Amino acid sequence: MAKPILFPLLFITTTVFLGFFISSAESRPPFACDPRNGLTRSLKFCRANLPIHVRARDLIGRLTLAEKIRLLVNNAAAVPRLGIQGYEWWSEALHGVSNVGPGTKFGGAFPGATSFPQVITTAASFNESLWEQIGRVVSDEARAMYNGGMAGLTYWSPNVNIFRDPRWGRGQETPGEDPVLAGKYAANYVRGLQSPTGIRLKVAACCKHYTAYDLDNWNGVDRYHFNARVSKQDLADTYDVPFKSCVVEGKVASVMCSYNQVNGKPTCADPDLLKGTIRGQWGLSGYIVSDCDSVGVMYDTQHFTATPEESAAAAIKAGLDLDCGPFLAIHTDLAVRRGLLAEADVDLALANTITIQMRLGMFDGEPSAQPYGNLGPRDVCTPAHQQLALEAARQGIVLLKNSGSLPLSTARHRTVAVVGPNSDVTVTMIGNYAGVACGYTSPLQGISRYARTIHQAGCSDVACDTNNLFGAAEVAAHEADATVLVMGLDQSIEAEFRDRVGLLLPGRQQELVSRVARASRGPTVLVLMSGGPIDVSFAKNDPRVSAIIWAGYPGQAGGTAIADVLFGTTNPGGKLPMTWYPQDYVAKVPMTNMGMRPSRGYPGRTYRFYKGSVVFPFGHGLSYTSFKHSLALAPTDLSVLLDTNLFATKNYSTLSSNAIRVKHAKCDSLSSLFHIDVENTGNMDGTHTLLVFSTPPAGQKWSPNKQLIGFHRVHVIAGSKQRVKINIHACKHLSVVDEFGIRRIPMGSHSLHIGDLKHSISLQANLEGIKV
Repeated sequence: MAKPILFPLLFITTTVFLGFFISSAESRPPFACDPRNGLTRSLKFCRANLPIHVRARDLIGRLTLAEKIRLLVNNAAAVPRLGIQGYEWWSEALHGVSNVGPGTKFGGAFPGATSFPQVITTAASFNESLWEQIGRVVSDEARAMYNGGMAGLTYWSPNVNIFRDPRWGRGQETPGEDPVLAGKYAANYVRGLQSPTGIRLKVAACCKHYTAYDLDNWNGVDRYHFNARVSKQDLADTYDVPFKSCVVEGKVASVMCSYNQVNGKPTCADPDLLKGTIRGQWGLSGYIVSDCDSVGVMYDTQHFTATPEESAAAAIKAGLDLDCGPFLAIHTDLAVRRGLLAEADVDLALANTITIQMRLGMFDGEPSAQPYGNLGPRDVCTPAHQQLALEAARQGIVLLKNSGSLPLSTARHRTVAVVGPNSDVTVTMIGNYAGVACGYTSPLQGISRYARTIHQAGCSDVACDTNNLFGAAEVAAHEADATVLVMGLDQSIEAEFRDRVGLLLPGRQQELVSRVARASRGPTVLVLMSGGPIDVSFAKNDPRVSAIIWAGYPGQAGGTAIADVLFGTTNPGGKLPMTWYPQDYVAKVPMTNMGMRPSRGYPGRTYRFYKGSVVFPFGHGLSYTSFKHSLALAPTDLSVLLDTNLFATKNYSTLSSNAIRVKHAKCDSLSSLFHIDVENTGNMDGTHTLLVFSTPPAGQKWSPNKQLIGFHRVHVIAGSKQRVKINIHACKHLSVVDEFGIRRIPMGSHSLHIGDLKHSISLQANLEGIKV
């Protein structure tokens, strides 16, 4: 049987990084405050027993303006006279430590790192504890690589933009189309990455790209020129929700502003978005960074200001603290000399970045003497980490269709034809913003552990331009007891700056699937690798294609996970985190239309607002067993208490449209506990994801069709029952956003959809015991 290829752990290798040589088996030299440096070790900013704000203020006070300006960019310059080394801020850790940014290198004692499934796949697990656990593993490996001089401590991940349009090439990086799901993913992954101990951080995460960014390059419009016209309602109701969760619940150390404009203003120069919302309303305790070169784009491409120094001043005054790119290093000095910017504005930006560096321990002397200082090569690609990558892939795989042929049997299906351009891939499985994996198990290798395989690619690549290899694939299918087609997409079809044109399988892939299914002697299973949805209506409706599996981009262990699902070692429990639309949907919807709600001739977006036909709906996912739901405890009414000061000030807008402003309700008392029994009525143990949706009372014109308000993943042994407790909070879960961007709680009967159950709960306004 094929086995994953694992990198040997080497412990004595010399590596070059950021201008200095270190032995990979030794700790890196201190970034600052080296106790061996008599000139700096006693300086106030080096005294770890002082409050961080005192230390940061002391350091900033010692810097010249020229030194300050060179610290405003990602490749921050050294300050030798103060014993401070240069630092590269840009590292990535979207689903494992990545070498996309210049801050991280692989080699020597660190030849690779654990590569987890792409985010869209992991999101399909709907498993909050898994997301946090992955974050902890990734940050362990990141710290280990930092200690070895191969990485930084600031990671510009995760991407929490809403997967609004199915063609978006970067949708694969996101947790999907639902703002609640994306927000919960964001908070949990950030908590895992940062693993805070008090104010101290293991690494610093960054939620990106704020805001309303989900177009890269479509139909002649690119992200550098795009002006996203977004209503206040959609901004508050959809686009901003994951970012708020990142900051408020995840306590993220950083937020990245995006390339695009929002309503005519570059996000990185909008004080309402940066100072007003991120730092003011949500209370960010950290720094705001630009997407790479976006400050330059603001001037060079969007022509936002007449001079470059005006753009530099506008960005810093709006609340930007760090520029990924050289623009601020070049133009800030003139902005200050011309009076467009005060040095105090620069100081404020530096206070935010330096504070994070101090929270990371970068000014505390020897890294080896600090928490996590013992992490090293032995803590990267460990068996436990690789097992978690496999488990994450298993949990994220979604069974879309099953006519009874799955799971396959090792007794009946001894020979399996493995066909398709993605049937023996490795790097494809880790998607984009990945690093170098510890090792790979391809689908072919995984299936070979269960059965004898006959392999035919069918297409030379996913473009599948010709059918000259189809005949051999048909022969293989005819000879085998079962056929598995591994088809779909890769980064040549969907990627950063590469949005898709349509939703069909590329080239002649559909023809290959149909021809092989006709030739197959046994059951035919279609496995799809992709980040975005694919219109496979032909296979869904073809009885000769007996099962369909979506594996997303399943990470380094993807082939093992796929095979485990195919042969029933794993009972699939994933659910789709995005709607799978038919091809004709995209003909009605330009990517440039940011509206979520339907309007004349415009069908709306995502399951929350789109009412048309779908190939597979959001939340869809089958199992090899069956589950039954019953309500053990379900309140039928909830009294919404109002602040007594409202009517004294005649604030009648509180009850506009019979919906109460959330900020005027006593939210602490507005929750109800629901008990749901989940029974496994089948013959196989399985994990069930319970999704809870709410539908507001009829007549609320600005409300969604339904919205996800909670989810819970539970393992249930065959023939047994598990009780799930879900707390429904009126302010968080039963509120909607009106056309002015104000969140309100509609009074009246709300419908809760819990699995196959429907339950009503009535909300009534109550002013200190007096119903209104």
